[in-house]
Amino acid sequence: MPEEKSYVVKSAIRELAKDMRISDSFFDALNKEIERIVKRAIERAKANGRATLRDSDV
Repeated sequence: MPEEKSYVVKSAIRELAKDMRISDSFFDALNKEIERIVKRAIERAKANGRATLRDSDV
């Protein structure tokens, strides 16, 4: 099974979460959510005739 590309900087998330422990499955779910958000933003930008992603696409 090929390894999925990671869009998450784990050290930054750990810093944000401070003294919380974080499971690997959390990072997997977060990575999938980021991918979903970006793909949806791409579709929205294209539907509006743009090749630039904007904050409004999120």
